[in-house]
Amino acid sequence: MTAERPAPAAVRIVLVDDHAIVRQGLRSLLERETDLQVVGEAGSADEALAVIEAARPSIVLLDLKLSTGADTEGLDLCARLTERYPDLGVLVLTTFLDDALVVDVIQHGARGYVVKDVDTTELLRSIRAVARNESAFDSRSAAAMVRSMRVARERPSFTERELNVLRLLANGLSNRVIGGKLYISETTVKFHVRNIMRKLDASSRAEAVYEASKAGVI
Repeated sequence: MTAERPAPAAVRIVLVDDHAIVRQGLRSLLERETDLQVVGEAGSADEALAVIEAARPSIVLLDLKLSTGADTEGLDLCARLTERYPDLGVLVLTTFLDDALVVDVIQHGARGYVVKDVDTTELLRSIRAVARNESAFDSRSAAAMVRSMRVARERPSFTERELNVLRLLANGLSNRVIGGKLYISETTVKFHVRNIMRKLDASSRAEAVYEASKAGVI
């Protein structure tokens, strides 16, 4: 007679959201699933740190907008959690959808990003993916990340010297004055300006400054 294998332990989850009604709704949803277990809730960053230390979950569902009103508080908490608990899976569940924000979240250590109005099936799929140490994105956040990565690839890179020249160009300074400020010859400044214009596909100094500003370079 073959012994039955014990059922795998449920995935332990902590909910971090400053709205109690959202946490209650999530708890009600997740506790219908036999493989998921909500082991704690928190409405602020400080409370989250204490609850997670006590409950030791495997996953945190984290809203980016917490009680203090600071838009970056959730990001900062994500970084602190993933640094303190390297095996912890943070899945961001938020109302915000911004291309750069999705990338910021991943850079701060999260394993996934899901928008709050996602359907139940997609949310559960994302949670289970993070539990398997995989990345998880709903269709919109995945598209946002791809767009942001495409922009990053298309953005030209500049040397530190070129960036210094660009900043001085933005102040309307001549090559001679720029050279004096950077302790380089006017000929060298011209060389850098030509490279800058080429990288930005600009036909004038003013256009180079405009394109660099639009791309977030300066």
